Amino acid sequence: MVAGQRKGSAGRSKIDGVIFGIGKYEARLEIRPRQLYTMRKEKRGMLVKERVHSRGKRRYKLLFMALPFMALVLMFNYLPVVGWLYAFFDYIPGVPLLECDFVGTKYFKMLFTDVNTARVLKNTLIFGAIGVLVSPLPMLFAITLNEVKCGPVRRIVQTFTTLPNFISWVIIFSLAFAIFSSDGLMNGILQAFGKEIDPATAYNVMADGDAVYWFQSCLGLWKSLGWSSIIYLAAIAGIDQELYSAAMVDGAGRLRCALHVTLPAMSETYFVLLILSIGNFLNTGFEQYMLFKNPMTGPNIEVLDLYVYRIGLEMSDYSYGIAIGIMKFIVSAALLLFANILSKRVRGNSIL
Repeated sequence: MVAGQRKGSAGRSKIDGVIFGIGKYEARLEIRPRQLYTMRKEKRGMLVKERVHSRGKRRYKLLFMALPFMALVLMFNYLPVVGWLYAFFDYIPGVPLLECDFVGTKYFKMLFTDVNTARVLKNTLIFGAIGVLVSPLPMLFAITLNEVKCGPVRRIVQTFTTLPNFISWVIIFSLAFAIFSSDGLMNGILQAFGKEIDPATAYNVMADGDAVYWFQSCLGLWKSLGWSSIIYLAAIAGIDQELYSAAMVDGAGRLRCALHVTLPAMSETYFVLLILSIGNFLNTGFEQYMLFKNPMTGPNIEVLDLYVYRIGLEMSDYSYGIAIGIMKFIVSAALLLFANILSKRVRGNSIL
């Protein structure tokens, strides 16, 4: 294939065309520079369209994969909001809602005069405050586990600390009762070491109202410590190893590397989780406290979620129970916004 050229008046070379053929049969295809530019531009545009189309198909596939989970969130988190209407009516089970008496904010006013509400709110705040105070422990545990250089030991420790998260509270209650009750393993060990223990007066931490706060907090921490540390281990894996190399060149040991490299790199993850935990300050759950509740520990172990369960389902006072749930949501949202604004002003960034 030979390209023919000709000289222009200004001395420049211009592509006049392309000569192609076999033997004596040949033809000239006139392709001027502007036509070449147009053809290349059209080809580039087609390639861009194909890439955009393929990316769009991939995005739609991901969207379709997320649709079942979005439907679950809509079903269990947003549709129940319609039930908030019951808080403004004197609802009687079996009677249509519109036939019940409209009472307005009556049940919301009861929140400020009910003695039990103040008591369960105090318990919830104490458990929530303890949870915030011990929130750095999973991060410290992840840092400590990362410093273990023996791979098998690290994996064994991580496995045994993560497994309790998958154990139900019913089984944990059975284990705690077998260990800490008046005739449990703890008192049996004390008797084996020569201490005389009367079964009638033996110490039973399960029935000690004063030990509720620290005992239940320790059980919750034991159950969630390994699971909560996974996200910090993932954050440690994402730290640039050159930072450790530079710190070691400057003479830093393992402790100083953990303090000045690992800890600052994990601070962003910690503060995001801390803000989210403050938003869930009042959402302590009820399974744990419902199982460990008894007449001796009841006044100190009953939290808002358990109180709503007792008022709404056991006493069938649905309107008052829903009113408590609404106020809990409002307070939780306010705490989340306050923590987010405080983080924005103090640290310069936030999650919202």
